[in-house]
Amino acid sequence: MFDFLPEFFNVYYYVLIVISTYFFILSLANHYEMMRFAYGPEIFEGPFVSVLIPVRNEEKFIERCLTSLRDQHYTNYEILVINDNSTDDTQSIIERIANEDNRVKIFNGKPLPDDWYGKPYALHQLALAAKGEILLFTDADTVHSPASISWAVTNMKKLNADMISGYVGQIFNTFGEIITVPLMFFLTGFVIPLTLNRFTKSTLFSAAVGQYIAIKNDVFKAIGGCESFKKKTSEDIYLSRIIKKKGFSCRFLNITEYVRCRMFDGYKDALRGIGKNVFDFLGKKTLVIFILAIAVLIFLIMPFPFLIYSIIVSSPFLNHIIYVNVLYTLTWIFMFLGQRLDWKYGFLWPLLNSNLMILAAYSWYRTVSGRGFLWKDRKVL
Repeated sequence: MFDFLPEFFNVYYYVLIVISTYFFILSLANHYEMMRFAYGPEIFEGPFVSVLIPVRNEEKFIERCLTSLRDQHYTNYEILVINDNSTDDTQSIIERIANEDNRVKIFNGKPLPDDWYGKPYALHQLALAAKGEILLFTDADTVHSPASISWAVTNMKKLNADMISGYVGQIFNTFGEIITVPLMFFLTGFVIPLTLNRFTKSTLFSAAVGQYIAIKNDVFKAIGGCESFKKKTSEDIYLSRIIKKKGFSCRFLNITEYVRCRMFDGYKDALRGIGKNVFDFLGKKTLVIFILAIAVLIFLIMPFPFLIYSIIVSSPFLNHIIYVNVLYTLTWIFMFLGQRLDWKYGFLWPLLNSNLMILAAYSWYRTVSGRGFLWKDRKVL
């Protein structure tokens, strides 16, 4: 009755071998791309830069962030901070720092319109006030090395890029963060060939991380500013897609040496923070997330239990599945090494891939049910 199974598994394992080999090569190629085509900070006097920071209830982090940005080797910049209707002590902290340093300017956010999400609207208000030739968007929970702004200006100039973004150094304090936050590396390990991001105008190969985005001000205005992604939770990805669509150049690099950040406080916080972006990233298309969930289950999760099963029953496909598991492990190990993180986290890939399914299901359910996500004390869908 099941005579077809040996042939089925034979085909399945060979498909897995092809896929795992591709992912491994892609992760190495993308690591090379991010490192090889990035310059160290060389320009310390140049175009005026506006550093833009949206802030809402960030009393724990904002002083540390602003202190790091005030201590820059680059000489020609301003720091604009918008207090987006915070209810904690954020306002007084920023005001005190602004009184100490005239480069720091504080703005009070206007009430949020119904047709905007909070972060895009805060960025919109900041961009309108910015005087810089280059806009540097960053988050309140980031910490910048003294070379951070110089790095952005240097790479935009030398790469002739209209926009630059990339991975900042991630800090994990809990196991839940370790198996959740690195899923953001999934884009460059399993999805987007960054070489094509450099050479093509297709939006399929767009990538950006909102913790650090540098963009030319005139280009930002030319694409319509934040109006073009005003009701998106994954505003960084949509910005990079619009940049590509309009014919401008966008580069994705490794910034771990110059900026660090602890994104979330534990697993639940990470689940909400990343979960709100997953379905939005896929255009909120149920069929797409359903197909991708099946693909993740079959090709990225099942190889590990199949390895255990194959060892127990001495399967004739044991060598095939060992090969696949070894490549998946090496892929994740090199991704963690590329982000200056503990390489041993790479052995957690079965948990990471399984957690991706949880994130996808959570993101889909919260969106289609209308429950949405409570983020910074605001509901987003």
